[in-house]
Amino acid sequence: MQLQYFLLLAAALFCIGVYGLVTSRNAVRVLMSIELMLNAVNINLMAFSNYLDPAMIKGQIFAVFVITVAAAEAAVGLAILLAIYRNRDTVDMEQFNLLKW
Repeated sequence: MQLQYFLLLAAALFCIGVYGLVTSRNAVRVLMSIELMLNAVNINLMAFSNYLDPAMIKGQIFAVFVITVAAAEAAVGLAILLAIYRNRDTVDMEQFNLLKW
């Protein structure tokens, strides 16, 4: 397959993730949108690694690093969301105003 197909797929996934990040009021959807954006980046890393130098696995190593960071981000984000839900009884982003007196 050609590189353009992978880039189009990654661009579509990234745009869907940005749209979900901007328009969503639910915090769980925001985390899912961020994960979708990170997966689009992983597709780009893998595609360029395969296209530029198939013998080396630099893109795969970076993708594994991104997956590791995304897993840590998801764990910390969900823990924060659970703590906020216990205190506020909602996961609506509009009602998270924690800095208000």
